Amino acid sequence: MASVEAAAEHERILREIESTDTNCIGPTLRSVYDGQEHGLFMEKLDARIRNHDREIEKMCNHHFQGFVDSITELLKVRGEAQKLKSQVIETNIRLQEDGKVLISSMEELKQCRVQQRNIATTIDKLTHCLPVLEMYSRLQEQMKAKRYYPALRTLEQLEHTCLPRAGQYRFCSIMAENIPKLRTHIRDTAMTQLRDFLESIRKHSDKIGETAIKQAQLQRSLDSAVTLQPRALIGRRSRKAAAAGTESGGQGGSPISEQDSGILDVEDEEEEDVPGAQDLVDFSPVYRCLHIYTVLGLRDVFENYYRKQRRKQARLVLQPHSNMHETLEGYRRYFNQIVGFFVVEDHVLHTTQGLVNRAYVEELWELALSKIVAALRTHSSYCDDPDLVLDLKNLIVLFADTLQGYGFPVSQLFDMLLEMREQYGEILLKRWNITFRQILDQDNYSPIPVSTEQEYRQYTSQFPLQDPELEKLSFPKKLPFSGFVPKAYCQLKEFIYACLKYSEDLHLSSTEIDDMIRKSTNLLLTRTLSNCLQYAIKKKNVGLAELVQVIINTTHLEQSCHFLEEFITNITNVPPDTANATKLYGTSTFKDARHAAEAEIYTSLNAKIDQFLQLADYDWMSQAQGSGNLTTSDYLVDLIAFLKSTFSVFTNLPGMPVEHATLPGKVAQTACMSACKHISTSLMQLLLDPEVRQISIGALHQLNVDLKECESFARAGPVAGFQGDTLLLAFSDLRQLLDLFTQWDWSTYLADYGKATCKYLRVNPHTALALLEKMKETSRKNVVLAQFKKADRDRQKLIDAVIKQLRNLIAQHHA
Repeated sequence: MASVEAAAEHERILREIESTDTNCIGPTLRSVYDGQEHGLFMEKLDARIRNHDREIEKMCNHHFQGFVDSITELLKVRGEAQKLKSQVIETNIRLQEDGKVLISSMEELKQCRVQQRNIATTIDKLTHCLPVLEMYSRLQEQMKAKRYYPALRTLEQLEHTCLPRAGQYRFCSIMAENIPKLRTHIRDTAMTQLRDFLESIRKHSDKIGETAIKQAQLQRSLDSAVTLQPRALIGRRSRKAAAAGTESGGQGGSPISEQDSGILDVEDEEEEDVPGAQDLVDFSPVYRCLHIYTVLGLRDVFENYYRKQRRKQARLVLQPHSNMHETLEGYRRYFNQIVGFFVVEDHVLHTTQGLVNRAYVEELWELALSKIVAALRTHSSYCDDPDLVLDLKNLIVLFADTLQGYGFPVSQLFDMLLEMREQYGEILLKRWNITFRQILDQDNYSPIPVSTEQEYRQYTSQFPLQDPELEKLSFPKKLPFSGFVPKAYCQLKEFIYACLKYSEDLHLSSTEIDDMIRKSTNLLLTRTLSNCLQYAIKKKNVGLAELVQVIINTTHLEQSCHFLEEFITNITNVPPDTANATKLYGTSTFKDARHAAEAEIYTSLNAKIDQFLQLADYDWMSQAQGSGNLTTSDYLVDLIAFLKSTFSVFTNLPGMPVEHATLPGKVAQTACMSACKHISTSLMQLLLDPEVRQISIGALHQLNVDLKECESFARAGPVAGFQGDTLLLAFSDLRQLLDLFTQWDWSTYLADYGKATCKYLRVNPHTALALLEKMKETSRKNVVLAQFKKADRDRQKLIDAVIKQLRNLIAQHHA
């Protein structure tokens, strides 16, 4: 069995060797060498080789004749081939000879084709490169001419259109590398020009604002037909053209101008043709920089930078100088700078697309308005010159009207002007206080002498005097009042005019103006003029004649109050009977001044009487027993003479035709009664003076003589108008007291005390008791000196008895 299997395996291996590639026979042979039947396999292999050799021999024997025939045919063919080869070589030689010319022509043609292709390629490349070079050359020219916005547009076209078409060339690479540098250079240069522009308008905002304010002044002077036209005279005569020029620029067009930034020279402009802001300022740097940054895709950066810088400039402009309040020029420069700033912003707002918007400008204006109002309130509070305040008010009105013409709300400025009206009124009151005091100090307090009709008309034109009796008198004559009256009346009118001047252009109604003027005039009358009159009345060394003239003056000024009412009505066109209309308080002011002058007359007169009474030198221990040989005291004689001359002055007091007809009599009568009462009271005080401890009956007789002289003066009627012996009543207390003591009528006094018919009704028991005590001391002293005189002892006893009865009377009355 094993031999059969081995034989089958060897057969398989032989078949595999016959059918397998020699490169893969290694594993088959290894399997033979690995087996135990190596020799048997070799035998079988040799047997198989022999079989194949026999088959090859058989095949060769079978085809040998055909092989011989083929060789014979091949040899024949070789001969023919040799002939054909010779013919081909000959033909080739002839062809080569014949084709040399053609080959030469073909070479030439080939060279021409190559050159033609190179030329076409060169033309094509140059066609793409020449625009690049031309554009780059144009770019260099534009950069050299500082026309940066067209240069930027050229740069964009070069980068995105021309360079990609030109291909990869070294110069193109160099250009491409330079493009970011050129763009940065353009951006930085544009920003530098913008900074120069911002610095320039900051320096020249004063000039811009001055020009805008001049335009506002020009507009206010035009007639209504012109004011209905568009705002050509407020800085926008060329705004539409400027806006049209920048609209295309905002979408990729070129800016308006390529000039340098700055303020144009307008010194040669005529006064009648006031240039606008766009005529003074070259805004091209703003437009150019805006367009450049827009093209660069940095518009937001530019807008933020511009607004930030302008806010900084706004804070600088709104910061007033510390000494701005000293001159009007300081305020004008401050306002010019603010107007210039906002004129520029308004122009930028209307000529650019979104660089600044309305909200931004309004925010700036709100900030500015609050700072302006605060600064003006602070600085105006330092001002004490009404002319400067009035000029400042006019300047603020012009400032407000100018900015209002540009659409800025200015109501707060007018509200502040109304606040300043109070300050202006106070300053006016201070100035008029000085004026009135100067007039009073310079016044001679004498009636004004008038020699001619012309002088008379001059004074009556200054003061509304209506006195038919005075008009009938012939020249020369005297006006009843002193120079203070017409001067004061003119100053009152000047004050009203000053108040009216401030109220102009404040957009107030006639009623409001009228109310403001009347309130200010009332303050002038009730506070300033009243204080000045009080000052004139109360100052030292004012004589009675001056006080009398003050009364005359105030009387005439009181009469003129309704003329002041009419004057205010005429200039405000508001009738005085309008509802809620303020009335003038002049009448009460002059009445108060007149009453103060009257009181001062009484006080001054009493003070003069006191000076005379200080000269009184009574001998309180006089031994005179009667008044037959006594004379009036010297001091009293002088006093009576003084009073007579004084009361003659009161005849100059004016008699008013209507309500004040009794005024002169009242003043004179009151002064006379006051003087008499003061004399009586002073004499009574001399008797009761605590320092006078002893009084004799002789001293009472001397006092009685003096009292009779006073009563004689009272009966003589130094002032007309007293009924009967009314003036004597001033001395009744002293008269009854002296009668009681000189007549020693104590029984009547004690019996009738408390009765309405008592002869000594005005004698106070306390006063009588005090005087008796002083007489008792005198009697006691006399008794000690003359103890043996029975009459003195009896008199002493009588005095003691009367004192006892008076004390009982007082005690009963008190109980």
